[in-house]
Amino acid sequence: MTETTGGDADGTQIIDGEAVAADVRDDVAAHVETLDEAGVTPGLATVLMSDDPASETYVSMKQRDCEEVGIESVHVEIDADAPAEELYETIDDLNEREDVHGILVQLPVPDHVDKRRVLRRIAPEKDVDGFHPENVGRLVAGDARFKPCTPHGVQKLLAAYDVETEGADAVVVGRSDIVGKPMANLLVQKGPVGNATTTVCHSRTKDLAAKLSTADIVIAAVGVPEFIDGSMLKAGATVIDVGINRVDADTEKGYELVGDVEYESAAEVAGAITPVPGGVGPMTRAMLLYNTVKAAGLQSDVSIELD
Repeated sequence: MTETTGGDADGTQIIDGEAVAADVRDDVAAHVETLDEAGVTPGLATVLMSDDPASETYVSMKQRDCEEVGIESVHVEIDADAPAEELYETIDDLNEREDVHGILVQLPVPDHVDKRRVLRRIAPEKDVDGFHPENVGRLVAGDARFKPCTPHGVQKLLAAYDVETEGADAVVVGRSDIVGKPMANLLVQKGPVGNATTTVCHSRTKDLAAKLSTADIVIAAVGVPEFIDGSMLKAGATVIDVGINRVDADTEKGYELVGDVEYESAAEVAGAITPVPGGVGPMTRAMLLYNTVKAAGLQSDVSIELD
């Protein structure tokens, strides 16, 4: 288990996503060795159809992560102005490749590309993001093949820091297909890091502060800088900040990264809190590696038991 001694002067526990992610990567690397002994090298294909510098950075980070744990990385770049069919055909080709066990199309895609069609095009057994309708259905049914990386990473953080979810009142702020909806599904399900009484709040929620004031666990995934502050939180709550937003700042880069939670005021109230950066972000990347190795085991019929 990850050491949990960190905290601020007031005793608030700082949830160290970098440390927990390192544990996950170690576990993944051990299972890569198991697969290697069976003659299988896990492979992850990343597809980039964007000129966005942030997307390019995310993809390069994922490639570096793969290299560190022994996963073979395959990268395909498609011009952002290319016909949508070029992306669809690329996915078809990757679906057929035996050396590719996971496929990740970096989002967002250009406006002329149908995102839903992209997600449905990826073979469900290679959908390591967990966004294909078949995998979404399995998640909701309690029989997940792949859990989406960010919500699964949040579960790992809660487990590593012994946050009790059974019977807890949890509030998820945000209802995206990528984070909010699957996060709520995971928290409400029977089993470890589940059994919570879960409320999903969103832009149409009336009196958000009232909902948050009784929550034992708050998952902030609304995409608005510092949307939630300490005055809205229950004393001792666990706060998981999924948001990562660039805001103008007097720094060398001209900006700083902040979460969806106003950190300073929230840390004065919370019992435990994730920082931004260094909280959920590293977990999302680590869980992608986790899902890729799991996919390789399933497709190669090699038994591996990931934690």
